[in-house]
Amino acid sequence: MTGQTYAPKEMIARLVGFDTTSKNSNLELIEFVREYLAGHGVESTLVPSPEGDKASLFATIGPKDAGGVALSGHTDCVPVEGQPWSTDPFATVEKDGRLYGRGTCDMKGFVAIALSMVPTFLEKPLATPIHLALSYDEEVGCTGVRPMVAELGDTLPMPRACIVGEPTCMAVVDAHKTITDYITVVTGHEAHSSLIDKGANAILAAGELLCELARIRDDMIEMGDPSGRFTPPYTTVHTGLISGGTAHNIVPLKCRFEWEVRSLPGFDPDILKQRFQTFAEETVLPKLRAVAPTTNIETSLGVDVRGLAPEPGSLAETLAKRFAGSNHTETVAYATEGGLFQAHGVPSIICGPGDIAQAHQPDEFIALSEIDACVAFMQRLAEAARAGV
Repeated sequence: MTGQTYAPKEMIARLVGFDTTSKNSNLELIEFVREYLAGHGVESTLVPSPEGDKASLFATIGPKDAGGVALSGHTDCVPVEGQPWSTDPFATVEKDGRLYGRGTCDMKGFVAIALSMVPTFLEKPLATPIHLALSYDEEVGCTGVRPMVAELGDTLPMPRACIVGEPTCMAVVDAHKTITDYITVVTGHEAHSSLIDKGANAILAAGELLCELARIRDDMIEMGDPSGRFTPPYTTVHTGLISGGTAHNIVPLKCRFEWEVRSLPGFDPDILKQRFQTFAEETVLPKLRAVAPTTNIETSLGVDVRGLAPEPGSLAETLAKRFAGSNHTETVAYATEGGLFQAHGVPSIICGPGDIAQAHQPDEFIALSEIDACVAFMQRLAEAARAGV
């Protein structure tokens, strides 16, 4: 069966042309990919979102009864609103050795290169399958990949290795931090600001809690990174959003803030949450309750993306090093779905084209040299899959 073929830059342009900002559906892109694969005789399985407006796609090239190597990438991208783009973000523009467009770097570039290589993968029979695992909503917490990962080994084949193509400039990355996001809501008691003794100030209580987070942050900095591999070299604690109050002359009833922990591999972020909770219950809440029994401090879990831990000598690491022509591994500060594959029993590594410094930026781009390097990586993967890895 002969289907449509695309050069890597052409496929990148096709994928960038779909506005798959996380607030939007990705189904048009997924349907394009599904039809493209079907044109080459490759079947695919969709794992739809609960609402049915988005879907992940899993496809196998080669034998169905062997473990194989999964190439994982997300199809969503971040918003462009408010950014000073000099070109149409959803149309690629080539200039000065770069290809511009939203998602060229993060990470439609990798996905597109993998798709453009499908005819190459099919040129000769593969002894080991190559799987394509395309997900949605990575940018808002890796939500779309989770149902797909849960099906591996059940309704979907269980790969022996996973390569996540986030931008690493084709370096082999074996570890990243866990992201755990919390939402804390302080409920005080309203009163006229001239009678502050009758009220319980939710904003001031939140201020005490934020001071405790600052102390926790400082302790994490002091503890450092025993491995010496990460930047920043410690588990980080950060507060990014806060809101509260009604008017300047009302003792505020509510204050809400979001804070996150980016923890080193092997560190349990729940330890910090428990320390925060103990401080809230033993130090801050009693003062609120002394005014009104309806006051409260509630902390809930928001985004939770598991970190990627090193697996020296794993098949994923061994193959990625060979295909990338590298003899060492690195770490990154951002998070990926790699830790979710790893937790499901699939050895995982991160290696993809582009520089993370360009991700989420106006005039996002990928260097053409990065595209060429990724194509070479995929060609080596095809050769290894034919020989049987």
